[in-house]
Amino acid sequence: MAQEKQGKLDELKRRLSEIADLSRAEGLLAWDQFTSMPSGGAEARARHMAALGRIRHEKATDPEIGRLLDGLEGHAASLPYESDDASLIRLARREYERATRVPTELYAEFIAHASATYQVWEQARPANDFAAVRPYLEKTVEYSRRMAECFPEADHIADPLIDVSDPGMTAETVRSLFARLREELVPLVRACVDAGTVDDSCLHKHYPETEQLEFGTRVARQFGYDFDRGRQDQSKHPFTVAVSVGDVRITTRVNEYDLSEALFSTLHEAGHAMYEQGVRPDLEGTPLATGTSMAVHESQSRLWENIVGRSYPFWEYYYPQLQATFPEQLGQVDLDAFYRAINRVRPSLIRTDADELTYNLHVMVRFDLELELLEGTLAVKDLPEAWHARYQADLGVRAPDDRDGVLQDVHWFDGTVGGAFQGYTLGNIMSALFYEEAVRQHPSIPEEMRQGRFTTLHSRLRESIYQHGSKFTAGELVERLTGGELVIEPYVRYLREKLTPPGG
Repeated sequence: MAQEKQGKLDELKRRLSEIADLSRAEGLLAWDQFTSMPSGGAEARARHMAALGRIRHEKATDPEIGRLLDGLEGHAASLPYESDDASLIRLARREYERATRVPTELYAEFIAHASATYQVWEQARPANDFAAVRPYLEKTVEYSRRMAECFPEADHIADPLIDVSDPGMTAETVRSLFARLREELVPLVRACVDAGTVDDSCLHKHYPETEQLEFGTRVARQFGYDFDRGRQDQSKHPFTVAVSVGDVRITTRVNEYDLSEALFSTLHEAGHAMYEQGVRPDLEGTPLATGTSMAVHESQSRLWENIVGRSYPFWEYYYPQLQATFPEQLGQVDLDAFYRAINRVRPSLIRTDADELTYNLHVMVRFDLELELLEGTLAVKDLPEAWHARYQADLGVRAPDDRDGVLQDVHWFDGTVGGAFQGYTLGNIMSALFYEEAVRQHPSIPEEMRQGRFTTLHSRLRESIYQHGSKFTAGELVERLTGGELVIEPYVRYLREKLTPPGG
């Protein structure tokens, strides 16, 4: 490579490293805000986030990056598609073109607004006070539209917002996948409900916080989450923040009268964290050093939480240990009864507590409602009632208030309206596909799980997905692993084999 080209590449990497470091710093401030920041710091934190966001956006849209990319176009074309440099230039071009469409002031205003909105939501949800947050949400919808309108060529106003989280996905693509999945899920939900109530009372005894956290930590460690490069704290809404490849933090939420809440939150977030910890260290400081999309990230959290963590082989190993941890609560509950309890299918109000079958219906409700908000066919003032109507129609339940209705998720109150939810169900679809591929390559995985060993599965996922960071899009990863496009059949097959009632 000519010296001039190398100089341009080195300068591009230097600039991108600065931008990546600023983004990580924003993540660290967000982690602090959601875990331990005193409420009195809210106003200043909004200002801090806006300042960092403005600086990062200014650097990301500097015309010099565009000139460097133009000068490296020929070099990228001469390299293998999957090479690090070609991938870096390709991703940098995509992010630069997206960033330069959105004015810096608009972006900084939105960052400050989102931080302030979160603080209002944090008080409004427990108070069941939608009126307090409504004007903020109306402004969020306005900001979301304004940013989406910076991409007038989009087929749907939500497409630019979806593309931020799930590059290559569109509203139409998601709608089509969701429509086909809904056709498969609704009859299976009905069959499970008609089969009768499963007794899950064993999960709702008193389980002390300390023992819950210790057990969840033990499992996450055995999965492969490296606590020397991470930590677990508590927050109202569990999440993961990657400050660097060597510092990936998770949070959980403990309910002393629901054993499943903290445990499965920990397994879920450990899946996210192992993805980030598995990125090749030499990609650190570049845009490649993070998960490639929300859907792929969710595929890993849901794979470890559900396909592994709610499987029978997993609990053949861990249930005796759980019984030893909670002998009074579980000593007289056999494995089969416990397994049925943690896999109970029951339409419910709260997405994060939903069983893995009805969970997708929760996501589809949100996805449809946010499209209506963006399209202007649904006003924010009418959102609570629209929410209740959809839950009644799709799940047969109605929340008694807005606290467990439209206020339950943080996403619309700390980010845009649009692009936040589709990744959860897309991730579920991918999770079964990726797990099926891993078992095809290594048929011993289920038996190893039965012995409490996860190295083969973790290594396979690290090799095929984690190490690449953002080098490949979700579609490209699916193509590389399966030879085809994203399809729902492996996920539907997994759900049917696991959840179809006897005689169903």
